Amino acid sequence: MRRLLIPLAVAAVAAGCARSEPPAKSADAAAAPAAATLPDAAGNPARAADVAKDVQRKGPELVAFAEVKPGQKVVDLIPGAGYFTRLFSLTVGPEGKVYALWPDEYDKVSQPDSQVMRKMAAAPPFTNVTVLTQPAKAFAAPEAVDLVFTSQNYHDYPDPFMGKVDPAVLNAAVFKALKPGGLFVIVDHAGRPGTGMTETDTLHRIDVATVKQQVTAAGFVLEGESDLLANPADPRTSDVFDKTIRGRTDQFVLKFRKPK
Repeated sequence: MRRLLIPLAVAAVAAGCARSEPPAKSADAAAAPAAATLPDAAGNPARAADVAKDVQRKGPELVAFAEVKPGQKVVDLIPGAGYFTRLFSLTVGPEGKVYALWPDEYDKVSQPDSQVMRKMAAAPPFTNVTVLTQPAKAFAAPEAVDLVFTSQNYHDYPDPFMGKVDPAVLNAAVFKALKPGGLFVIVDHAGRPGTGMTETDTLHRIDVATVKQQVTAAGFVLEGESDLLANPADPRTSDVFDKTIRGRTDQFVLKFRKPK
């Protein structure tokens, strides 16, 4: 998440626990189905300003990992400045749709992000993007979608500024919004093992084992993990906005599928 513009209270402590998971597919194998669609999207002049960020954020690789294809419907949940939104838009193309969705609570503290996105979506080639706002506790998509993607924001849901939304509520709503076989891809700052959700509001990190447990409890199957954004040198003890680690945090990437 971006540094918020209002003071945040200390998050409620909610411990998570890991459970055994089936072997996950490699990032390379999972990315294969969409690889052919990416060169044109990644190199499109409409996202020229984003290209310099690709080395750090691994956008083209993550879009492939998420199996994004032309014609698909995608929700970019809390899209920030639109780095991934633009990639999704250019990849799904004119027959596809991208919903850039902000919870009302997040939208209040992240302006002018959603307004900038609306202006972007008013002109080609991003006219397949629709901006949505809704209560954090009431996630919903206007139609069944192929992918719900969120980067660095899953950990925000239980925090006070978001209304202390139980992640189980979000996960159940995402499950409902997806088509059978659809994907829920989560990228977030990794917390230390055993910390659960105790540092979501202080360090803006969450234990990956907790996320796996929460999302699979909603009915999803963990299908893949990627180390594209891993950084073993991150001790995971600092606020992600600390200048010593900002932009280089250890991040996990998880791909969950709704069974057909």
